[in-house]
Amino acid sequence: MTDRPIMRVLAGEVLAVPPVWLMRQAGRYLPEYRALRRSADSFLDLCYTPALATEITLQPVRRFDFDAAILFSDILVVPDGMGMSVGFEDGHGPVLEPVRSAGDLAPLDPSRVAAHCAPVYEAVGAIRTALAPDKALIGFAGGPWTVATYAVEGGSSRTFETVKHWMWRDPDGFGALIDMLTEATVDHLSRQIAAGADCVQIFESWAGVLAEPEFRRYAIEPTRRIVEALRARHPATPVIGFPRGAGRLIEDYVAGTGIAAVGLDTGVPLAQAAEIQKTVPVQGNLDPLLLVAGGPALVERAGQLRAGLAGGPHIFNLGHGIVPQTPPDHVAALVAALRGPA
Repeated sequence: MTDRPIMRVLAGEVLAVPPVWLMRQAGRYLPEYRALRRSADSFLDLCYTPALATEITLQPVRRFDFDAAILFSDILVVPDGMGMSVGFEDGHGPVLEPVRSAGDLAPLDPSRVAAHCAPVYEAVGAIRTALAPDKALIGFAGGPWTVATYAVEGGSSRTFETVKHWMWRDPDGFGALIDMLTEATVDHLSRQIAAGADCVQIFESWAGVLAEPEFRRYAIEPTRRIVEALRARHPATPVIGFPRGAGRLIEDYVAGTGIAAVGLDTGVPLAQAAEIQKTVPVQGNLDPLLLVAGGPALVERAGQLRAGLAGGPHIFNLGHGIVPQTPPDHVAALVAALRGPA
């Protein structure tokens, strides 16, 4: 792994040229992905068919020479494996049969995730075999809070009203759901590592909708438990946390969870990012819409981020995922700019 730049940064090394990968780098903005998507009956078929998941994971690495591949999958394979009904509708996104009370938890079983997701782990092994030795492979899972929002709301939400109502009305019942998701997530990530993932990332994408007390209870605490369990099983494998929208609580998230590195969303100021960087490696945090705009604004901002975080360990990434309307040529221009003279 010492030849893999991202792993060197995760170990605390400062590199003259920051390694780069992008969240959602495999997906709808690539024509080769869209061609493969037409060959599958559903989005989940792509996730559960090792040959397809492997090919989709490798597509952006081939095209842009990224420093890492991130497994093509979805955070909702965990609740799907636990026994929730999960589907994806084109133009709408995920649709789940919601769980909204302690009584709804009885049919769910975290121990079923391993067998259900066996094709995912098979894909991890195939990807690692296909990747060049200098490329890292990143596994991932959703944070328990974020996955719970989809499970309780029945899909995406703008208000999070239903999940927050249960969280406050019945903290023990809601806590039981969080505990189940935490247990399943530990096993899911552990099996990805055993199959060949060099590091893993926890996407707590909806951390920013929680007030401080709930952020500590439902974002920091479950992540701490996941990190501790993974460290016991895989001491050499770094865990990256991505608490999107955490703002001033990012430092508390880093300290409270024990993560090896932290992903920063677009809203984190460069000065704050540099301060966080004194404690752990940072990853981020270009606005994904700058990739859509392209041109001088993209190159200038990328240069500012590279220069502003050059004093510490930094993995260049976005502040969230690539959006579907992104021109692939703009991604190529970004990688070229990052690897050019500072």
